[in-house]
Amino acid sequence: MTAPGGAPDALVVDFAGEEFVVAPGDTFTVGREGDLAIDDNLFLHRHFLVIEKVEGLWLLSNVGSRLSATVTDSGGRVQAWLAPGARLPLVFAATSVVFSAGPTTYDLTLRLSAPAFRETPRVDEADGQSTIGEIPLTPSQRLMILALAEPVLRRDGTGRSELPTSAQAAERLGWTLTRFNRKLDNVCDKLDRSGVPGLRGGVRSFATNRRARLVEHAVSTRLVTREDLDLLDEEQPSGDDVVHADL
Repeated sequence: MTAPGGAPDALVVDFAGEEFVVAPGDTFTVGREGDLAIDDNLFLHRHFLVIEKVEGLWLLSNVGSRLSATVTDSGGRVQAWLAPGARLPLVFAATSVVFSAGPTTYDLTLRLSAPAFRETPRVDEADGQSTIGEIPLTPSQRLMILALAEPVLRRDGTGRSELPTSAQAAERLGWTLTRFNRKLDNVCDKLDRSGVPGLRGGVRSFATNRRARLVEHAVSTRLVTREDLDLLDEEQPSGDDVVHADL
């Protein structure tokens, strides 16, 4: 690793305000151990992510056996799910990497000074609306996601944050746990039907994993943002959304 301001074609890893510069020819490892030892969290692999330049292209590889990572461009318009054994080219000026290990969510930013792809401004539809790829949410569904993602959204920059349990998130909203879980089921079903991986229930799908995956997706794609957090403190109506709106 080199100090910031090294080779012009180097890659910079930014985690919790600390920067690491990876030069071509280096292999940078992220995990419980490695060049970026981010935590002693036993849910996290010893070696999880590897960054290296291969044949002129920077690659991000998942060398873990269980955990996945959500990888997006800085604008949240392009998203990939990096499963164990997969690798992905890094082509944007800034790439966000979000992943969870147990109840803890981590995010880091990878920056390239000479990216292979230059982002273009977002072009809205003629009527001022932009609907391609967006997932419509009811107000209560957005609140449910915000209650789960609040620790991540309130944190400045990259780093780590503990996800609330469903019971804690329900209490934050003043909801019953039954109501909260129903909203969680509805949102996960809606996103699953839209092609978002990792949210479908099953024998190996634990509650923590599903909440963590939902937060990863919502934050990295700007489904909810820090500017939405004020909604959590607004007085909520006593009634519920129309039932068919949640389906």
